[in-house]
Amino acid sequence: MPRLNNNMQTTNTSGPGSFQFSAIRLDDLEATEYTLVTIITDTTSSVQPFAKELLKCVKNIISACKQSPRSDNLLVRLLTFNDSINEVHGFKPLEDINLGDYKPFQPYGMTALYDAVYSGVAATLDFADRLIKQDFDANGCVYIITDGIDNASTMTPRSIADKMKQALRQEQIESLVAVLVGLIKPGDQYSSNIRKALTEFQVEADLTQFVDAGDATTKRLAKLAHFVSQSISSQSQALGTGTASQQLQF
Repeated sequence: MPRLNNNMQTTNTSGPGSFQFSAIRLDDLEATEYTLVTIITDTTSSVQPFAKELLKCVKNIISACKQSPRSDNLLVRLLTFNDSINEVHGFKPLEDINLGDYKPFQPYGMTALYDAVYSGVAATLDFADRLIKQDFDANGCVYIITDGIDNASTMTPRSIADKMKQALRQEQIESLVAVLVGLIKPGDQYSSNIRKALTEFQVEADLTQFVDAGDATTKRLAKLAHFVSQSISSQSQALGTGTASQQLQF
């Protein structure tokens, strides 16, 4: 876990698994409604060739959110994953995020994709529940960026789906958008297998959408940053309607 500021606190997620997350203390929040944004980025060995561009993509997403009319109503959490999960920072206001603090990605290891998604989804749902119980309005969106197939997790796609269904049934969050993004190089010998596995994962985990973003070129990652920032804005604008935002096309 990262070192926490005085206005941040750490919490265990409910349900199976032993995952933690940090978030700003509720007493320090100034708005009455929030969209919880979670960005989950693959930093396994295979992303080494485009690690710098991937970090730039994440920074571009955050920068775009800072310019949004809804910027004061966004709380952002950033995770990276390989064999394990690393919380770069917990849910915090955009004004408290200094992009200069983001260290270069150091890719290595295998792919604990299911664990990372469960951690991201569970933390979003649990923190939204805390907000709603204190009379805040809250919805959420989770974006998972990966170029590979899970090979190191203890959680399953079903455990992710069950967590979301339970939370929505018990009205622990107004709505949740969860988008799985595959960085799949066209023509690669493994591309069809990766696309098939990620598509099946999206369905089994009951994630909102699977996006095949193509090769991790500078141009494609810039397009991805725009897509994610627009999706975040759309979901935040939907807060209070009782429903999730409409899916955007990549």
